Order: sequence, then C-alpha cells, then structure tokens
Amino acid sequence: MSSPASCAAEPTDDSWEIARHAIWLRVAHHIPGRIRLKLASEVETGLRDALAEVKRFVSAASTAPGIRSVSLNLLARSCLVEYDPAQIAPTAWTDLIAGTRSDEALALTHRLAGSSRLSA
Repeated sequence: MSSPASCAAEPTDDSWEIARHAIWLRVAHHIPGRIRLKLASEVETGLRDALAEVKRFVSAASTAPGIRSVSLNLLARSCLVEYDPAQIAPTAWTDLIAGTRSDEALALTHRLAGSSRLSA
C-alpha cells in the first residue's frame, strides 16, 4: 500500500523527516490557533502502522514551542492541536499535511524535530 500523500521533492533537511508522520493526516477543521486533524480515510489496511506514525507526530507536537495542547482521540481517529498563531503560521499546518515545503512548513518541522529530539 502506498501512502495517501507524499512530499513532492526529496527532503534535504533532516527536520523534514517529521513530515512523514503527517502524511497519514488530513485537515478536518482549521481556524488560526486551533486545528483538528483526522486520520486519512484511505487508511484501512496498515492501520496499526499509520496510528503509530500519528502517535509519533502527536508526541513531537505536544512538546514543540508555540503549541499549547495536543489531544489525540483514537476512537474518533482525530487529533486536536491548539497553537499560538503568532509563533506558528496557520498555513504551516496545511502545507505540512500537504507535503508542501514552504518556509512556514519548514519552520514548523524545525519546531517539531527539535522537540522530538528533546523528548527522545
């Protein structure tokens, strides 16, 4: 099974590695400061692997600077992230989920990668 989305270009920055955890997610609802992410509906086979990737993403997000809280609801297959839009551009989330290597998405991956190294 192939992933539901992939990055258009091969990443050269190690922090972009965190984006591979996000490819299993879709934006369900987003207002600046609050985003609800859902597990991609295409994920039926390999669900356990997809959930493991999402849990790693949530773990990194929960300690990243600028993120206020992260709630994971496995039953609903969703994740709610509350963040400071003054520190994290709202477009960073949609770009990250889409695999778009914008400056905002790269800045977000640096935050996520830095926090995941600290919590490792």
